[in-house]
Amino acid sequence: MVVLIDTNVLLDFLLGREPYFSNADRIIKLCAEQKIQGFMAAHSIPNMFYILRKDMSEETRREVLLNLCDILAIQAIDSVKIIAALKDSAFRDLEDCLQSDCAGKIKADYIVTRNMKDFEISEIPAVLPEDFLKLIQH
Repeated sequence: MVVLIDTNVLLDFLLGREPYFSNADRIIKLCAEQKIQGFMAAHSIPNMFYILRKDMSEETRREVLLNLCDILAIQAIDSVKIIAALKDSAFRDLEDCLQSDCAGKIKADYIVTRNMKDFEISEIPAVLPEDFLKLIQH
């Protein structure tokens, strides 16, 4: 199973955000154990580096993100993807459009996110973390 993990789920994991941490932690552990193949979009990394500045020192942010890069593969974005996302007015959120495009490039089975509404038109189905965990238990 191949999944792209959205930034919000990664932040739930890194920040221990409740009540979401448990599901995010289980998903990241499944990736670390190579029971599922997990990816993150390249643009998630600078976004998280910026968001985490309120909670972590620069040194700690670099360390935790490098550790995450050891667990999850990174799907690149380039100028073609960015321009296509800017032209795609059907997606309300540019960042989510890029997430969807990255998921398509890796032929992901799912995008694991807590932001379902912005992925309604995605070719790759979005799934809540708790629903994803139920899916893979069967």
